Amino acid sequence: MSFKIAVNNVRRKVMHSITKNVGSSYKEPEYGSLNPEDIKRVLIIRPNHRLGNQILLTSIVQEVIQSFPNCKIDLFVKGGVAFPVFENYAEVDKIIQLPRKPFNNLYKYAKSWASIKQKSYDLVINGDKDSSSGRLLTDLSRAKFKVYGDVNEDIKKAHPDHRHISKYTIYNLRYFLKNLGVVMPERSLPTLNIKLNDAEIANGKTILDGIIKNKKPTICIYTNATGAKCYSYEWWESFYERLLKEFPEYNIIEMLPIENISRVNFKAPNFYSKDIREMGGVLHNTAIFIAADNGVMHLAAASLTPTVGFFSVTDEEKYGPYGNGNIAINTNNTTIDDWMQSIHKILD
Repeated sequence: MSFKIAVNNVRRKVMHSITKNVGSSYKEPEYGSLNPEDIKRVLIIRPNHRLGNQILLTSIVQEVIQSFPNCKIDLFVKGGVAFPVFENYAEVDKIIQLPRKPFNNLYKYAKSWASIKQKSYDLVINGDKDSSSGRLLTDLSRAKFKVYGDVNEDIKKAHPDHRHISKYTIYNLRYFLKNLGVVMPERSLPTLNIKLNDAEIANGKTILDGIIKNKKPTICIYTNATGAKCYSYEWWESFYERLLKEFPEYNIIEMLPIENISRVNFKAPNFYSKDIREMGGVLHNTAIFIAADNGVMHLAAASLTPTVGFFSVTDEEKYGPYGNGNIAINTNNTTIDDWMQSIHKILD
């Protein structure tokens, strides 16, 4: 473990111990005091810069839109990736952006925090219960209705999948509304969705057709990930060779990471782009996407492509792709035969 990672881990533990009780004094509004029609200004807080974490917000944003038809939504995030992610969400009114490197941009960082006190909201939602800054910002915000994100025992009992980082925010909001007497229709959880438009999907097909130059359906792999989540060159080459034998009726292409590296040594036809929505357009036109746990895995799921995520160090119950036939596979207790069977099941 690097010194920087160790310091960050200590910092997170200290901040969590300091802020774990933030919101405990919040007095829940009276039963019947919330009318969904009156909720017009909503703030969702998720101060994290990673692509995956911003895409994971798309489910709670959809839930808010469905629950409050008259609302406009502000997002409090870090970095600039939320702008392309929510580009086609007309209901997202403003994105308040913390700089990725606060100490290099202290003025902008302080200004973003201060902006929380300058606007009143009808509802504020903390998008990550384990985020110390998220809890503090929720507490600082000016709103009658606040959802801090804590998962109580009733939610745990009712929803075995409550641990998923993209699901518990929805369960919390529904529980909060139910306790205030709001009756909502039964509906399934919104899945991740960056709302690709027809032009983006058509452009993705044009790019993909230029790579494969045939009519066969396409399997897309992405062989990179951060830190210990990344599988070795040997692992990916073995997996790729097995894919070729198992699925001869499919093209197999590789989407390259921003570092422009390949863990199958560029043996597969490949695609490279820094444009998130262009990447999504290409992925939408593939039959299946396969990757380790990373942000592009969530991008594929949000592009409505059947997605297989491989997990070995992170928790698949918390971070796995879900909906649309997506699956998370723990490679510590399964074999390559199991993986192939799962891929066959999706494609069949």
